[in-house]
Amino acid sequence: MDPLRKNLNQLKPHVEKGGKYHRWYFVYEMTETFLYAPNATAQNKGAHVRDANNLKRMMITVVVALIPCLLFGIYNVGHTHFLATGELMSATHWDKILTGAKVVLPIVLVAYSAGGLVEVTFATIRRHPVNEGFLVTGMLIPLIMPPTIPLWQVALATIFAVVIAKEVFGGTGMNVLNVAMTARAFLYFAYPADMSGDVWYYLGEESYASGFSGATPLGLAAEAVAVKGVQPVAATLSGFQDGLYDFWNLVVGLIPGSIGSTSLLMVLAGAVILIASGVGSWKIILSGFLGVLATGWIFNIAGANEYMNMPAYYHLAIGGVAFGIVFMATDPVSATHTEQGKWLYGALIGIITVIIRVLNPAYPEGIMLAILFMNVFAPLIDHYVVARNKQRRQLRLKKTS
Repeated sequence: MDPLRKNLNQLKPHVEKGGKYHRWYFVYEMTETFLYAPNATAQNKGAHVRDANNLKRMMITVVVALIPCLLFGIYNVGHTHFLATGELMSATHWDKILTGAKVVLPIVLVAYSAGGLVEVTFATIRRHPVNEGFLVTGMLIPLIMPPTIPLWQVALATIFAVVIAKEVFGGTGMNVLNVAMTARAFLYFAYPADMSGDVWYYLGEESYASGFSGATPLGLAAEAVAVKGVQPVAATLSGFQDGLYDFWNLVVGLIPGSIGSTSLLMVLAGAVILIASGVGSWKIILSGFLGVLATGWIFNIAGANEYMNMPAYYHLAIGGVAFGIVFMATDPVSATHTEQGKWLYGALIGIITVIIRVLNPAYPEGIMLAILFMNVFAPLIDHYVVARNKQRRQLRLKKTS
């Protein structure tokens, strides 16, 4: 028996009922089941449904799907650092990875630590097991943050989101709002200067590199609308900083932005994992993308401002639209649960996102508000879908009787 297993066995009698530290049993149980497969089996008689999929496996699958975005985000933070300092040609891939890791990994660690502390605290007070839901939330929160975000703000936002958006509703499986998006919304409205600045580079110093503009694609798109006489958005992006924001580079994601949402390719890789495993709803993802493209195309026809003239497919490549639809709109708790409702839910998220972007240039990103808004309406959509299905069955019954 390995020493860790032996120590856990020796500690177990002290945390079980009647033990000196019984209040901490669920913290012990969380640690034990995370490190080792439980050996408990069902004892009651009768049939049992056996399924390899459970909450822990679902959460781990989402984390695995997020790994491409995380790894690319680490590389991209290092890449944009050397781009901003003018040292890009002399920097190796390992230099970029190490520089990015120094920035990203502390943010991930702080998010997991702050959220884990809240989870353990509520589990201890309520005397229930520590749920695995925060495995995903603790990864999502860092990936939707700019790399320059102060660590104390990450901790504050994580604690706020876990308490207000999750625990007050009863914990995992009971939340109405997506927890990670709630964390970002909190920081966006509480500390907008740190969340919506034009320059999202880690430079390792107080001042930014002289002569370099680190404007984000969304910032440039909004500027194309606000400033009279500026060229169309697509041309502005393609011609910026020696083609830094041409469409292919937007798809690859070697651009400033939130840590994990800049690369459309990495997001699509995660989408494949979610859909193939059955964890993410392909209906929500597909309808969300179609909603973005259809609304963008309609605005192309209207063409009242430069943002409306931007090709519809650009909306999927700039900002966090693709990331939000794939990893947050598909949240099995806060999204719709009916199959027909998923189509409407995803489509409305895409539609509302583009409407916010195009008609309100002061707020160039719209996916955050669109998802939170539709989270609130998801139960209403499911209600009417179920009611409609009942009505159809009653009509069928009347016809056959």
